[in-house]
Amino acid sequence: MKAIVVTDQAAGTAGMKLTERPKPQAAITDVLVEVHASGFVPTELAWPSTWADRLGRARAPTILGHELAGVVIALGYGTTGLSVGQRVFGLTDWYRDGTLAECAAVEARNLAPLPGDVDFTAGASLPISGLTAWQGLFAHRRLQPGHSVLAHGAAGAVGSMVTQLACEFGAYVIGTGRAADREKALDFGAKEFVDLDNDALGDIGKVDLVFDVIGGDVGKRSAGLIRTGGTLVSVVGPPETRPAEGVTVDFVVESDRAQLSEIVQRVRDGRLRTNIGNISTLEDGVTAFNRRERRNGKMIIRVRP
Repeated sequence: MKAIVVTDQAAGTAGMKLTERPKPQAAITDVLVEVHASGFVPTELAWPSTWADRLGRARAPTILGHELAGVVIALGYGTTGLSVGQRVFGLTDWYRDGTLAECAAVEARNLAPLPGDVDFTAGASLPISGLTAWQGLFAHRRLQPGHSVLAHGAAGAVGSMVTQLACEFGAYVIGTGRAADREKALDFGAKEFVDLDNDALGDIGKVDLVFDVIGGDVGKRSAGLIRTGGTLVSVVGPPETRPAEGVTVDFVVESDRAQLSEIVQRVRDGRLRTNIGNISTLEDGVTAFNRRERRNGKMIIRVRP
């Protein structure tokens, strides 16, 4: 099968290449999925799990990508809950070969049914962005109606999901980003917008929750905005600066079938919009990942037309 792989950690995206790889087999409790669309996060190239297994042994060449939407074509021994021919989407294990390929072997528990009225491109755009937002807002910290939320990168793939879900649950959302992101962030539901290049972040006052997808200096400044009892949620590692009278949460997103089903139902009924940027084919994927322009939304690879 065709797949996009990496073998050289120092090369970054320039080291990605499209090549032939053996078709995987469905192990115990796995399913084999014919991939129709796949998502990719550029920071994947810096993750230890891309280059080594859980015992620290080198695992390159590695097939990239951990989000997919496709069709089940085989079941491993003991697999339950899914069937051959079923449309599915989900988030695969970090330590296994990924989804920028024509087929992927995935633990069945990491997948959820993809309704027939949600296309594969939309399905592949949801797992990391949707689950990260859901878990940061509701699983790791219980967002309450009336809370104020500062959503960094509110026009981006994760930030737009944070903004929409927080608004749905009755929060007051302030989005951040660059000046060019203002209208998009407001369109996704933010009530205010802070231009991180030109506006004073501290002028917004205290908030109940900061959802940080940026880190660095922005993360440090955000700690001072947490009101008593509030939360700084980080998905870019442990915060360097912690709020004086609040708590911090940093986590790695996990697949969850029930949460995926909640997310995709919201797409179906119009409560949640996807935020898809460039769509490329598997053959053009390496070129797409190496373009210099700023990414605007989730990048998707259409593996099959």
